[in-house]
Amino acid sequence: MALIQTSLIWVTYAVAVAILLIIASFFAYLYQKPRDRSAVVTIVCILTTLSLLATVLLMPVDIALVSSTTNRRLGRKKDWATPDAVDNIVFQLKVVYYFLYSLDAVLCLLVVPFTYFWYEEYDEVEAEEGTQTAGARLWGALKYTLVFVVIVIILFLVGFFVPISQEKRDSNLDLDFFKDLLLKNHGERALTFAIGVLITIGTVLYCLYTAPGLALLPLTLIKTAPRISAPSLAANTSSQLSQNRERQHQLESRGEGREGGLEPRDRRELESLVREERTLVRRERLAAEAAGEDQHWTVRAWNKTCAIFRPIKLLGGILLIFVVLLIWTSMLITSIDKVKNSPCGRTCGYLLAHTKIFQPINRLLLETSKIFPIDYILFLLLTLLFFAASVVGIATVGIRFLWLTLFRIRKGHTSPQALLMATVLLTLMVLALNYSLAMIVAPQYATFGAQTFCDRPSHYPDEAPDCTNHTSAVRLCRENSDNPLATRACTPTVVSKFLNRSTTNFAFLGLIDFWAQFAFLGIFAIVFAVMLFRTPKLDEQTLDDDLAEQEEEGLLASTGRRLGASWQDITGQAKGVKRGNDYGTAGNGEGAGHNED
Repeated sequence: MALIQTSLIWVTYAVAVAILLIIASFFAYLYQKPRDRSAVVTIVCILTTLSLLATVLLMPVDIALVSSTTNRRLGRKKDWATPDAVDNIVFQLKVVYYFLYSLDAVLCLLVVPFTYFWYEEYDEVEAEEGTQTAGARLWGALKYTLVFVVIVIILFLVGFFVPISQEKRDSNLDLDFFKDLLLKNHGERALTFAIGVLITIGTVLYCLYTAPGLALLPLTLIKTAPRISAPSLAANTSSQLSQNRERQHQLESRGEGREGGLEPRDRRELESLVREERTLVRRERLAAEAAGEDQHWTVRAWNKTCAIFRPIKLLGGILLIFVVLLIWTSMLITSIDKVKNSPCGRTCGYLLAHTKIFQPINRLLLETSKIFPIDYILFLLLTLLFFAASVVGIATVGIRFLWLTLFRIRKGHTSPQALLMATVLLTLMVLALNYSLAMIVAPQYATFGAQTFCDRPSHYPDEAPDCTNHTSAVRLCRENSDNPLATRACTPTVVSKFLNRSTTNFAFLGLIDFWAQFAFLGIFAIVFAVMLFRTPKLDEQTLDDDLAEQEEEGLLASTGRRLGASWQDITGQAKGVKRGNDYGTAGNGEGAGHNED
């Protein structure tokens, strides 16, 4: 029975990873610019995305496996869950975790940078002339990647030799749970330090991207039903363009043979029409792309899928607003609870698994754990929600350095360099997401899952306590229990132990990770309030060509409620094409006509 249960959990995880491979491949093709597609870049992005998704989805598996060892009703280990069996499960999880964490670090710090420089070293002119060799290109990429190799070596050396502070040695951490977190193995401590540094860097990105993404995700679902379908927009734009050019021809004919040319009023109108023509040409091209013309099949399939599910987006967005507000409230409660009640405070990064203040998300997961496998499904959906928010945040904010935008992430318009950098950012954010889920969002559930222990004395030292007729004595596992029976019955998850070791052995990393959660909550609140009551408008007078393109694309996702537009996007047929200037572009310059939102 034990083998079947644990094997089923691992098989489910393997199936999930296989599905994730398909999803990672689809999104790599969806976002990449077709004419700049590179096989090497695509493969690296797919593998890196698969690795980070496998890492973040291993946490529900970890919780499921350790929870399966305990009889929740009786508050003791199941008959098959001998110490050796439990140690074997923990060892398997530890091997997978260390493999995935190490793989994430290698891909993030070595493979992706090498691929970036490999792509940058390609010179089309030299390649056509045959003067660029593979060896020269390889050396050029390795030369720049050596910097990252040095960074990796420094991280591991610092982690290997840095001692545990004297303050930690002398602290009053008398409980076995805390004592077991202090690492003596230098190799394990080096890996823990390296991953801890990456988590801290990822936490900064997590605040800058995931927080806005979590606020924008439900509002985006509500505000993305178009007033007009892409085929209708293309047809209307073509009609307006024909009228524009016809009017230009009339004005030019009026000025022919006239001394001094056109009158000032006609000249201003002609200049306005020329600017409008450029806008309409660009809109026509973008509308054709949105309708699926000259697009990769993945983009067309994505547009069709979005159109099919568009009618339920409004309801889903409203429901998601309540969900993200509940998550935000739970994170705030946990953060306050840790500040007030952590037994070790700043010396261990405010470690506290058992929350003492009622926390909705944590309590929901603990209560649903009574009915297998509802809690695991909910936690899996919670994990995917944060990951989706990270993707939305990167796509919305773009890749920036301070106030400068380096790259933008858009469907079918993302360069290989931008895709590689976005993959690195996502990898770092997923590491930070592991910390946030396990330490802030659902700390008690992520640490012990649904495990319980029998809070009754036994008659003999080696005898398990009996709670068969005393179910009121069954308690949820916690890290600071004074009952020694809790140590025998409760097994902390591998991910919680790893993260707690990072914050306990290197408290300065734990302090940054913890206090950054308040920054996350503040950024979320600001973005949510701004986007809820105000739709930002672009300054049409200062738009460059790239921003003007994006603003035109915004026409295809403007707020509206017409279900007919969804049907036309699905079928690709336009109807009800209006003649005349429906978008108010005349006389407003090149960026005009974009204030309908």
